[in-house]
Amino acid sequence: MKHPIFYIFFTLSLLAKEPITPIIPYIDLNIPKVELGKKLFFDARLSRDNTIACASCHIIEEGGDDNLKFSFGIGGQEGNINSPTVLNAVNNFRQFWDGRAKNLHEQIAGPIENPVEMGFNFPDLIIKLNKTEYKLQFSEIYSEGITKDTISDAIVEYEKTLLTLNAPFDRYLQGDRSALTTKEVQGYELFKSKGCISCHHGTNIGGNLYSKFGVVDSASIEHLGRFNVTKKERDKYFFKVPSLRNIARTAPYFHDGRTSDLKKAIEIMAQLQLGRFFTKEDIDKIEAFLRSLNGELPEGGNIYVP
Repeated sequence: MKHPIFYIFFTLSLLAKEPITPIIPYIDLNIPKVELGKKLFFDARLSRDNTIACASCHIIEEGGDDNLKFSFGIGGQEGNINSPTVLNAVNNFRQFWDGRAKNLHEQIAGPIENPVEMGFNFPDLIIKLNKTEYKLQFSEIYSEGITKDTISDAIVEYEKTLLTLNAPFDRYLQGDRSALTTKEVQGYELFKSKGCISCHHGTNIGGNLYSKFGVVDSASIEHLGRFNVTKKERDKYFFKVPSLRNIARTAPYFHDGRTSDLKKAIEIMAQLQLGRFFTKEDIDKIEAFLRSLNGELPEGGNIYVP
């Protein structure tokens, strides 16, 4: 019988050969902050008119987004870019499609202060929350009480828990060769050999670099992407590469939500990014692989509306 250490080294040797790595759960979490952050995430009082919570557009049991082309904020206002999933977002190198937030802590203010989304401001939000049960709850965790920083810190601590673990593909990477079907394995090999892996790799299978959308043809791209942040001509049509984890749960696809069909999304990527034609059989196999990226969804919750 082989020593357990053999299996550890065997698994590590398998992972070293692959451009994708399994998700590792956070073990150093502040549980009181997690519980406070979860309550805030589901609380519509964080919006100006008490109608929109973070969870309104990031529905945990729906894949961390809302399955809409564009989300709706206060007063029924419609946004102009597809809401990305919050699941596994802590593993992204930047936040938002254009990467304007360097981390989740910096990202929190975006939706809260956006006039189309939650339409609030932190000075008034802090006054509002200090009139509720939150005053005591924050004081028990943070010596400074309710501030922009402590609100963000608590929500981020909760978002660290929103990891989708135990995906069939992760089990496969960790040595369980029975975790994937032959078709799914063939799809993964095509995913690598066709060039998809050049942008979609790492723990989140994306989320770790910028890439131009429409490398071959950008004529149909209206949103300017990273250019809106840097104002540099070379950054036009560059976006943060989205994570492909749980992609089968997060339709519609792309920053502009142009299709809800995963097969069509694969075809679009082949044409616009790679300048290649994928056969129907190729697309079917790649889709099967992508579906193996669905992990176990974190426990959801109910939005609190006062």
